[in-house]
Amino acid sequence: MDEHQHGYLHEKDAYLKRLRRIEGQARGLQRMVEEETYCIDVLTQVAAMTKALEAFSLGLLSEHLHHCVVDAARAGDDDAARAKVDEAVAAITRLVKS
Repeated sequence: MDEHQHGYLHEKDAYLKRLRRIEGQARGLQRMVEEETYCIDVLTQVAAMTKALEAFSLGLLSEHLHHCVVDAARAGDDDAARAKVDEAVAAITRLVKS
């Protein structure tokens, strides 16, 4: 069984709070479209939600680097450490492309 704990667990409640806020923003966007709100106002809220998701993603990425990557490096397993770095690079690539 994997004993590794994800780096974000010490801030789990804060991450869940952020996700609930983002969920509320998504519901707000749905409501705006249902109410036929002016396009620019909807786009402004999309931008706000996008920034919230980016901030959430960057927080998780930071936790991954500071916890998962560092733990793998400390364990002295070069292959595992490289794999964790590769995962981080792939995640950053996906974030940049989105």
